[in-house]
Order: sequence, then C-alpha cells, then structure tokens
Amino acid sequence: MSLPTSVKLVEVGARDGLQNEAQPVSNTDKIRLIDDLSNAGVGYIEVGSFVSPTWVPQMAGSRDVFAGIQRRAGTTYAALTPNLKGFELALHAGADEVAVFAAASEGFSQRNINCSISESIKRFEPVMSAAAEAGLRVRGYVSCVLGCPYDGEIPASQVATVARELHAMGCYEISLGDTIGTGTPGATRNLFETVAQHIPRNQLAGHFHDTYGQALANIYAGLLEGIQAFDSSVAGLGGCPYAKGATGNVATEDVLYMLNGLGIHTGIDLDALIQAGNRISTLLNRPSGSRVANARSNQLDQ
Repeated sequence: MSLPTSVKLVEVGARDGLQNEAQPVSNTDKIRLIDDLSNAGVGYIEVGSFVSPTWVPQMAGSRDVFAGIQRRAGTTYAALTPNLKGFELALHAGADEVAVFAAASEGFSQRNINCSISESIKRFEPVMSAAAEAGLRVRGYVSCVLGCPYDGEIPASQVATVARELHAMGCYEISLGDTIGTGTPGATRNLFETVAQHIPRNQLAGHFHDTYGQALANIYAGLLEGIQAFDSSVAGLGGCPYAKGATGNVATEDVLYMLNGLGIHTGIDLDALIQAGNRISTLLNRPSGSRVANARSNQLDQ
C-alpha cells in the first residue's frame, strides 16, 4: 500500500499532555499555547476535557480556556467528555467536536474508571444521542491497544471488538492508543489490519506513546497500512505514568519532521510549532521533549 499524500495530526498537548504534567498551568498560559498551535497551522486541537476536577485538576478551567482562545477558521477545537454532564458543559463552552474513551483491557478499565469495558461503553449512549441532536461529531479513543500494565499483551481481536462497538454507536473516527508505549511496528500493522476488517481505514487513527522509543516507527507502520490520522503532543507534553522518567506522548514536532521528509502534507509550519513547544517547555521549566526542537536549538547555539 502506498503512503498517503496528506495526514491529519490531532494535537493533544493542551489536554492529554498538560493533564499529566505535575506543575499547574494557568488558563492564560493554556490559551497562549492553543493560540500558538492555531497560528502554526494545526488543524485539530484538543482544548481540554470536562471531567471532575477532583480526578483531573489540570482541566478544571476548560470552559474559560474555550472562552479565551482565538479561533482560526479551518481548525477544529475539541473536548474530551466522558459523560452526559461533561458533554453538556462542552457544548455550552463551544466545542466543535467531543471525544469519548474506552479501554481494550478489562484490567485498565476497572482501575482507570472503575467499571467494565461494556459498562463504560453503555455510559456513552446518552452522550452519543445528545451529540447527534446537537449536530456534533464524536471521536472515540481506545486505550491499551498494544499492551496493558495489568493484563499484559492485548489480542488485536479484543481491540477490534471495542472499536467496532464505538463505531457502531456513531463515533466517526476511532483512535487506537498504545498507552504504555510497548508496541512495535509489526504488532502495529497487525493491529490495523485486524481492526480494518471491521472499520474503514479512513476512520481509524493512531495514538502512540514513545516510552520504548517506538512511536515514530509505529506511526510509519500505520502509514503503510493506509492510516491518515495520528495523535501527538507538542514538545512531548505529558509524562508516562507507568514508567518513571520515560516519555509519554510522541512529540508533534518529531512526527511533523518525519512526515515532511516523506512528502506528506499537514498544513503545519514546523518552525512555528517548535516555537510553541519551546515556549510551553520554558514555562514548565524543562527542556522540550521533542528531539527535533532540541536539535534545532543546538544548531542555533553552535
């Protein structure tokens, strides 16, 4: 299969990234980050999530962040909404799209959201109904698709079952997440081949963590399978909660550099993206998690 000519990058740094950062970030700084990403040409940005601040304190100000950003025409500003209350808050905040999440692992589902996979999916039914009534599209996430910290290796057929249920409920795109970053390119290709027997490839996305240094290789494997949407996080925001000191989300700058080298169009300005990542990294008082950004900085310093 030939490589796609264009790819959608779903920027998750402001949500999935910052919610896993230990240092609190003000709403003003979140707004600046999102505006920087918009100005760099990022076409899809997860702005925040509407979950209980008790569980995810970093996302407590998502409504104010939505109110403060400068929206760029052509960019989708999305929110994570695990239940109907969250959806209603996201709708009132002006989210363009919402997302729901399930796990491919029973162990992870029980420990992460205190219910079974089937129970978690059933909770989404009122969200899907309300979204359809409001005319908002819903994106689905499936976590632990290539391994689980509790259940170990996850069969691709098990992932396909969960993804198929979300797709049948009305999710227009299903993002398959290697939450602990243990996946390898061969397993990634097998995963997409298996799930694509039930869901069209143009409705699948990849979400790869770089804990074991395999994220870019896995994204390339996804490209070879005809996948045209991938999640990433500017500056590699968001540590991995399962491997101390390890990286979590793959850096958007690194993914973009690879895609540029392959001649794949995204519409994103790499230099502007690096500046956005460096700005938020400075705010967090640490170097960027992007190898490309650090390499560029080292070249400028010489």
